[in-house]
Amino acid sequence: MPTPAAPRPREGSGLAPSLDAAPLRPFHLRITATTFGANFSDGYALGMIGAVLTTLTDARHLSGVWQGLLGASALIGLFFGSIVLGRVGDIIGRQKLYIYNFVLITVASALQFWAHDPAVLFALRVLIGFGLGADYAVGPTMLSEFAPRRLRGLLLGSLTVLWTVGYVLAGILGTWLGGTEHAAYVLLATGALPAALVLLLRIGTPESPSWLVSQGRTREAREIAARYLKCELGEVRVPASPATSASAYRELFAPGQSRRTWFGLVFYSAQVLPYFAIYTFMPTILLALDVADADLQNLLLNLFLLAGGVCGLWFLQRTGRRPLVIATFAIMTVSLALVGALTHASTTALMIPFLVYTFVMAGASNLTQVYPAELYPTHLRATGVGFLNGTSRIASAVGTFVLPVSLESLGLNWSMYWLAGVLLLGTAASVAWAPETKGEVTTSGG
Repeated sequence: MPTPAAPRPREGSGLAPSLDAAPLRPFHLRITATTFGANFSDGYALGMIGAVLTTLTDARHLSGVWQGLLGASALIGLFFGSIVLGRVGDIIGRQKLYIYNFVLITVASALQFWAHDPAVLFALRVLIGFGLGADYAVGPTMLSEFAPRRLRGLLLGSLTVLWTVGYVLAGILGTWLGGTEHAAYVLLATGALPAALVLLLRIGTPESPSWLVSQGRTREAREIAARYLKCELGEVRVPASPATSASAYRELFAPGQSRRTWFGLVFYSAQVLPYFAIYTFMPTILLALDVADADLQNLLLNLFLLAGGVCGLWFLQRTGRRPLVIATFAIMTVSLALVGALTHASTTALMIPFLVYTFVMAGASNLTQVYPAELYPTHLRATGVGFLNGTSRIASAVGTFVLPVSLESLGLNWSMYWLAGVLLLGTAASVAWAPETKGEVTTSGG
């Protein structure tokens, strides 16, 4: 059983009584900025391949299989990085992965400039995804464990907005500047620039006090809390013994935790599968829809992505997690089903449900940064977040690989119907299993 390991906060110490009660400090902004930068880099890397894939296909005469593999490459890496390194983050700590994963991302991103062989480009993008997978596990985990409770939802939800900014910027640059093969490779390599900046800003980041407490290193945790956050730890609990890797994964599905894990798995996978599939092949979809001025429509959709992400933060702060996830899944399901039903209608009639889906999906995606971190206690948090991120990337990779085949064999309308079916599954799982976790995360105990 956990045992108390901390006295009450000292009278007259000048420190806030706990991490959750700490005032907003410059260090909070630093952790937030570097985690934001990581999400921007992720969105930029994933958005850029979709933006230049048409150019590379024409220049390199890529088959449908290679298009699918390149579109899914970073997602495949994200799966392995999240699953493997998420557990590593619970064993060795958050801080080392938080820094060193961006060394890999920066180098692999720059090398894309010379990766004219599709197999080499695929391998580099898998490595980029592997590094980003580590960050999906430890980035939100670090931020959730440092951030005061009253700001945690806003800060974690904002990660998706910055992801969307990177994704949209990549889409705009790729659409308007990536018309030649040389330009496409230059644009892919520019992903090294934000990654290098994130790496520099992360140097000197301390270890998470919550992780230190979970390892029985309470004195170090107190020193970090006092030095960087000007606060005490409050009441802390030290686990009797750290979980092994095998027991940690079993614990994800243990009684009392399994329902949350199954919900997180279905919720995250159902949300991102249609998103990545549709937006990786958006130029192809708009071409199949035969819409007037496809580039302008693509820009409009990207702007709705940004607007939806920002507006979603308002709802995230003011509503519970459970009603928000149920409502957004239901709206997205109906919207994509209408896109399928209206594939032969006018451009205006078709784009309205598409824009609604885009706007709501961008806002709902904020939950993918918030919910996973709130589903697990400290000693399981990086493992759980990494597991959910990893499994969701299997779904994303499958959707990204299958959609071009589906468009060819089933047509656009039935492709939209089965994607709406994925969202319907997410709706049902949310109604049955979604917990209300707003305010639950504890930063100073198990």
